[in-house]
Amino acid sequence: MLDVRETAAAAARLVKWHRDPMVVQAVRSAAAASIAYVIAVRLSPDDAPPLTAPLTALLVVQVTLYATLKMSIRRVNSVVAGVLVAIAFSVVVGLSWWSLALVILAALGVGHLVRAHEFVAEVAISAMLVLGVTAHGALAWARVVETLIGAVVGLAFNLLFAPPVWVEQAGESIEGLARRVRQLMLRMGEEAAGRTLYHEAAARLHEARRLDHDITEVDEDLRQAEDSLRLNPRVREGLLHRIVLRTGLDTLEICTVVLRVLARTLADLAKEREPEPLFPEETGATLEQLLSEIADAVVSFAVLVTTSVSDDAESAEERLTAELRQAAVTRDKLARLLLEEIQHDARQWQLQGAVLTEVNRIIDELNTEHRSRRLLEELDRYTSEQRERRPRLTRLRDRLLGWLGRIGPRRRNRTAAGRRSQ
Repeated sequence: MLDVRETAAAAARLVKWHRDPMVVQAVRSAAAASIAYVIAVRLSPDDAPPLTAPLTALLVVQVTLYATLKMSIRRVNSVVAGVLVAIAFSVVVGLSWWSLALVILAALGVGHLVRAHEFVAEVAISAMLVLGVTAHGALAWARVVETLIGAVVGLAFNLLFAPPVWVEQAGESIEGLARRVRQLMLRMGEEAAGRTLYHEAAARLHEARRLDHDITEVDEDLRQAEDSLRLNPRVREGLLHRIVLRTGLDTLEICTVVLRVLARTLADLAKEREPEPLFPEETGATLEQLLSEIADAVVSFAVLVTTSVSDDAESAEERLTAELRQAAVTRDKLARLLLEEIQHDARQWQLQGAVLTEVNRIIDELNTEHRSRRLLEELDRYTSEQRERRPRLTRLRDRLLGWLGRIGPRRRNRTAAGRRSQ
């Protein structure tokens, strides 16, 4: 029995490592560098180890295909520029402490000239590394060939073996954030239904503020997933996936901001009413029920935006709609109770009204109609930006689509005519 558990735990760790971007990146980089080294050994006329080729492949290979295509030109540009600077200095002065300083200064200047952008430092790094292995001027130009071999191998490796799609990891991060929000809402509801002390409400406020750090981590995972969807041949409708995930995270971020404001309102109310309860018994129980229903809706919303299968997405949307409908009923009940309480005791009526306003904002943000409208707005905005950024490419694409649209009916008409003639 113990062996089975150990085997299952080992398998779980193996799966986790397989899905870890750092592990994937390390394996892919090592494989590409090794392939580049083998090819360079066969093609290089030099007897010295052609380490420039695996070095370049190591710099080119990225964790996502989009990042690879985006960074490859700049990395190859910076590496080749550094190699050429090192070759020039090795032919003239060789390697010494003062020539190393001159190489660094020259490489940094050349990096700005060739527009290496964030890889300006890599021009100097490549120059320093190559300078150590180009002591013989007759063999210096072989390093340029090795650099090109490494660059080609790195690009080909990413094109032939496309990096993984990190959408599942981003979805898990989004759902994890939603579940943390749910737990905080449940605790806030339980405390609001009883006799809450100020320091307890303040603790919930600090928890709500710490959600900003969680959002930052989820945003990093989502950016990696967005990059893995771009230009990936294994993904269909990558743009739609990116927009759905991004708008979903934006909605959850808005909900956490409103939740932080709600926690601040409850903390202020606890400070004003201590040691009395925040609300009468029935009002507190209704608020607890409402926060519990909204908390479940937050998780359902996260499941909806991270679900790719249409049937599962439809059921998740139906569940979310039902939960929001029930939350709206409970909100109306809370509004009536708060109105009756304010008419009886008007103390802190601003804070009590703020509680109702803030829970209502969260319900509105999670509304499915609001989400659909937001998706359409983002798609329109992206299309407009693409038209403004690449007007010629957009016109060419529109013409091609129009031509294909005219070709389709002609083919169908010819096929129908052929069938009638038979």
